[in-house]
Amino acid sequence: MPASTPALTAYDLTQFRAIQQLAYRCAESIAKELKPGISEKETAALMKTWLQDHGVQDWFHQPFAWFGRRTAFEGFDGLRHLGGFNLAFYPGKQRLEEGMPFILDCAPTLGAYTADIGYSGALGENLMVERLLDDLMAHRQLIVEQIKQRLPMAQVSQAVDRLCAEQGTLPRHKAYPFEVLAHRVEKLGERKSGPSVARFGVRNIATLMKNALITGRREGWSPLWSSNARSEHPPTPGLWAVEPHLGFRGVGAKFEELLVVTETDAYWLDDDLPHVRRWQARGLLAAKPVAA
Repeated sequence: MPASTPALTAYDLTQFRAIQQLAYRCAESIAKELKPGISEKETAALMKTWLQDHGVQDWFHQPFAWFGRRTAFEGFDGLRHLGGFNLAFYPGKQRLEEGMPFILDCAPTLGAYTADIGYSGALGENLMVERLLDDLMAHRQLIVEQIKQRLPMAQVSQAVDRLCAEQGTLPRHKAYPFEVLAHRVEKLGERKSGPSVARFGVRNIATLMKNALITGRREGWSPLWSSNARSEHPPTPGLWAVEPHLGFRGVGAKFEELLVVTETDAYWLDDDLPHVRRWQARGLLAAKPVAA
């Protein structure tokens, strides 16, 4: 582990798991409230209120919601999103209709701990959303298996790109800033909250940028995990918020969750998550035995 990156304790991982569970409970709760006519802005506001009611005062980013063809990030273009230069990325006036896909995304912080999650679904029946959600299972398995093999992180992201091509989908995470498949999540200081700018929390972004511009560059790794040359390095120990985002014919779906990387291993922080439970319920994935 890089010397400047303190090891995460069992207690730390428990706290990260708790905030991730909270974020997913928020998404599931608000998804149940969605009705025809609600807008992305109104949905994101509901998510923010729900999280604040559950003690959240700070963020990596405040909630986002995307409906319809916007779930495939059509018209979204990487760096132009930063600082609000491309407002297409932010929750807008798009209103939900019956059968329309949606993605809910939030990244709350409680004290020193942050999660970043993505939840996909549809209002009513949408067979394409179901197909994409099924396709995502192979990406979750591929990512952790290849990181366990200690393959360079860029090569793992490139393998995700190839899997998309095999499935006939587009890797729409490439529309995110810096084309990231994932980004680092760090334990913060013990301050309870901090200011936000353009929906992003200053504490979290400052820590990420410090890693990007100082620590990671000095130690030879990037906190922004993509298929590009900056990620052509061995897996860096720590927590990574991983978000494979698939698109097909104007429909998009993704998950986002925390991956734990150690010097010798990798594992998903928590398997008790909505997309994993869905695969288990559909018989696509065997449930892990409960420890005695």
